[in-house]
This record gives sequence, structure tokens and C-alpha cells, in this order.
Amino acid sequence: MSTLRAVLFDLDDTLFSTTTFASRARRNAIRAMIEAGLKMDEEEIYRELMEVIREFSSNYPHHFDKLLMRLPLAAQAGTNPALIVAAGVAAYHDTTFRDLVPFEDAVPFLEALRAAGLMTGIVTHGLTSKQADKIVRLGLLPYLDSGAVFISEQLGIAKPNPKIYKAALHALGVAPEEAMHVGDSLSHDIQPPSELGMKTAWIYRSAREGQDLAIKPTHRVADFRELARVLRETYDLALRPF
Repeated sequence: MSTLRAVLFDLDDTLFSTTTFASRARRNAIRAMIEAGLKMDEEEIYRELMEVIREFSSNYPHHFDKLLMRLPLAAQAGTNPALIVAAGVAAYHDTTFRDLVPFEDAVPFLEALRAAGLMTGIVTHGLTSKQADKIVRLGLLPYLDSGAVFISEQLGIAKPNPKIYKAALHALGVAPEEAMHVGDSLSHDIQPPSELGMKTAWIYRSAREGQDLAIKPTHRVADFRELARVLRETYDLALRPF
């Protein structure tokens, strides 16, 4: 029976649905921009916004400014573009405050792991300020070990470089075979830690299309309840039900 001392998690689309949240927030922003005077069909604006995001990345801080630069001037006639952008930003942030929540089984699972004596942490790719903000807003911080949040920008190592997982293991003082990483991306969350000898769990409920199914996780699960069952049966962990 393998000993498991730590379970580490990816953040986006693993502990909460980034894809669902982002789509809702962007839609709300566009509707607010239309209400502020932007004269275009919502779907046309949304398609253009998604193109901006693909070209400049999701971490770019001025999506709405770039969006207005690409839309016809007639769509902005008689308006102050700064107010249209501000309306979009405000609606996006309002959605963040209201709708950013973890998957319903995420916190109970973290609680069960900690009650069973396991270390819990996050290994996430992204900007330090954005990823830290998500962790705090999601209410996850009380369920993570101190010093067990590893953000790619902060470490200077980006997924899928295995070094980010190696740094996490070193900081926690656990051997690769004593740790599991849980994530939604086979290429970023499963293959790199597997190369180090870590156990892995692919949680596929939010997994995007186009994944390399030749990459084999240690465990393949739909949600945290199924993963809890796997941990009980495979690792003899006394996880309380939730």
C-alpha cells in the first residue's frame, strides 16, 4: 500500500469552473456595454472579444479597450468610449464578486483530506495577482497548508515544466511517490508530475477538447467524490464522507 502525504491541485477548471465563470462574466460585461450605448449585436461583440482574448491571452488587462478599437466607429457614435469600457469592467468585476464559487464538492473534499492528516496545496499557472485573488475569493485559503500555494509567475516556472512540481515537493518536504497532483489538463497537470514519480488524478468534468489521451493518469475520475472513493480504496485513507 503506497503512502500518500500530500494532495496538490491545479486551480482553474479543477477547483472551480473557469470556463463557465469566464463566459458568464464576459457576457455580462458585453450586455453592460450595450446598455451604456454600444450599438451592436451581442453575439457579434462576443465573437470579437473572444478573438481579442485568443490574440492577446486571457491575462491581458485591457481586453475591452482593444475590443472597442476593432469595432466599427458607427457602433460607438454618440458615446464616450471610456464609459463603455468602464461599464464592461464593472460588470465583469460584479460577476466576480457574485458568481466566483468553487465546485460544490471541492471544499468538502479539502476538509476531508485535512481531517485525514494530509497536506493540501495548489500548483497553478498564471499571473500571481490574478491567481492569488481567485484563491482568496473562492474561500479556499483556510483549507490549504501554509506555504503550499505555488504560482507559476511567482516561481518563474510555467506549466508544463516539471520543475514547478519539483519546487512544490521540495517546499513541502515530501517525496514524489508520497504526493498526488489533481488537474484537468493531461499535458500540464498529469504528464509533468508523472515524470517525477508523483501520483496523478485527471478530473475530467471540465476538461477541454483536444487532450492527448495517450497520456495516462494514475487515476481518472469525474469529480471529488469519486476521487475520495479511490483514495479510500487504493490508499486506505480514512476520509470522512461528504
